Amino acid sequence: MTVEDFDFELPEELIAQVPLEPRDASRLLHLHRATGAVAHRKFHDVVEILAAGDLLVFNDTRVTALRIFGRKGSGAKVEALVLRPEDEGHLALTKPAKKLRTGDKLVFEDRLTAEVVQERDGGLRVLKFLGSDASAVLTEIGETPLPPYIHEKLKNPERYQTVLAKTPGSAAAPTAGLHFTEDTLGRLRAKGVKTATVTLDVGLDTFRPISVSDLADHKMLGERCSASSETAEQVRHCRGRIVAVGTTSVRTLETLATGHRQLEPGERVSNLFVTPGFEFKVIDGMFTNFHLPRTTMLMMVAALVGRDALMRAYHEAIVEQYRFLSFGDSMLAL
Repeated sequence: MTVEDFDFELPEELIAQVPLEPRDASRLLHLHRATGAVAHRKFHDVVEILAAGDLLVFNDTRVTALRIFGRKGSGAKVEALVLRPEDEGHLALTKPAKKLRTGDKLVFEDRLTAEVVQERDGGLRVLKFLGSDASAVLTEIGETPLPPYIHEKLKNPERYQTVLAKTPGSAAAPTAGLHFTEDTLGRLRAKGVKTATVTLDVGLDTFRPISVSDLADHKMLGERCSASSETAEQVRHCRGRIVAVGTTSVRTLETLATGHRQLEPGERVSNLFVTPGFEFKVIDGMFTNFHLPRTTMLMMVAALVGRDALMRAYHEAIVEQYRFLSFGDSMLAL
């Protein structure tokens, strides 16, 4: 398949700019895997759709990356998405990366100085922040790294975290989980629906655009993921349906899969690129938001439900004015 097989026209006005309140007020497009039929629901209907014995698997990662703005010594503007600390400094996705070389000094908001100590592929640089109060200043001046298609300022940064977010390390939220509330989870658990967590640090692979035509030529850079022994046991003993909440949960489960409903617990770097033809070993369905054209997330959903059924569902979602992307509506493929 080629990337052109996953193209469609997305009206800009359907890109959600702010989250709905409450979280579960969004709409839910229920796509039946077996038939391709579409049902239009409200998200809180998940309590009716899911059954006792089903297992929901969430990504419990927490967004801790920060976006900062500054200048080089020459005065040229620079931008850094600070992803995580490493031995030599902090790993950051930088712009314009091609002009940032080892040894360059950068100043952010006239308050924080950094030196480029290492160059890596894909726009990545390792920055060493200077000064005894560097960590505090970075936290103070850093902004929540909302996706570039969101132009509205987020009033409450916690609204870009899921209610289960606890493990630091992500550059973006696992947005399929944003719709779940403590109340919804409570009602699901009372019904007998089980919940489990995995962790994937959402990074470049999740939002990096595909720059090749032939999907076989696209290479994943890798994202850290993990699952506990407890989660592996829950997967193994599940007698209902295993439903992943979000593409990052799917990638974690299928990366760690050793057989049908068998997981090897532990931590690994996932380079998994899921496209149509992929054989799922763990999941029976998934929650996901509506994605941009030509993205790896879109291709993963197509692998689960079929490319033609997915594109028909997306066409119907556009006609019905569903809200797309991070703060948009939800889709359940089950």
